[in-house]
Amino acid sequence: MAGNVKSVYAAAATILRSANPDDKVEAAHKLSRDWTRETLDFTPVKIDLPARPARPDAPQLVSPKMIKRHRVGAQKGRAALLHAIAHIEFNAIDLAADMIGRFASHPALSETERRKFIGDWVSVCDDEARHFSLIVTRLAELGMHYGDLPAHDGLWQAAQATSEDFIARLVIAPMVLEARGLDVTPPMIEKLKSAGDHDSAAIFQTIYDDEIGHVRIGTHWFHHMCEIKGLDSRLTFQEKVATYFKGLLKPPFNRAARDLAGMPVSYYDPQAFYDDSKPA
Repeated sequence: MAGNVKSVYAAAATILRSANPDDKVEAAHKLSRDWTRETLDFTPVKIDLPARPARPDAPQLVSPKMIKRHRVGAQKGRAALLHAIAHIEFNAIDLAADMIGRFASHPALSETERRKFIGDWVSVCDDEARHFSLIVTRLAELGMHYGDLPAHDGLWQAAQATSEDFIARLVIAPMVLEARGLDVTPPMIEKLKSAGDHDSAAIFQTIYDDEIGHVRIGTHWFHHMCEIKGLDSRLTFQEKVATYFKGLLKPPFNRAARDLAGMPVSYYDPQAFYDDSKPA
């Protein structure tokens, strides 16, 4: 790499320290551009990452129980749904950046594996920033802005809980939380279409298509780390869920999308979940 090279870990930290949504989105896109141009050094270095990413003053963060549900048949309800998804995507930018800054220097990864790992999560980070921008633009068309409604902090609480456990982070972030999006997004798309909101439905379709790839990336690296450490992947998945995830994995599951993402049904099927007799 040519002179005056910046660390990819520092670039990831810049995203996490950006409070303004526009600045965070631009930092994510810049990370992608610089990584593609091979102007970022990925030699493992210790870097201080914030325990919590910087956030704008709004939205107000409240308990999930305080988040009102709205019917998508009305424009106000569709805007509220989009606002909730915008908040998820905003957090997802930081989750991908934190995956790079916190775990890409893991000693179990070879230099070749580290390069591939970073490239995968740079692409996820860039996608999440693009998704956020698409939704914010659509929100404005519906007369609302990100921050106008309260939101909850569940996604980052999950990140904090897994900050010291690489495999647990791979399980909880992409393979549980993002995989849940694969289950619930197709019905949302149909409801939006039924309400005549084809523009919002098209954005959700884009997010859904991209997130199959995101879950596939998380699943790939989970399997890789289990292989390196000689762990049974199904049992490890279930142990990490039992330890770090509040509640049970809830059906119905979008098995077709999860299959495309490389997730065996024996990982998440409720009847198989704690049955050691079933093969993965």
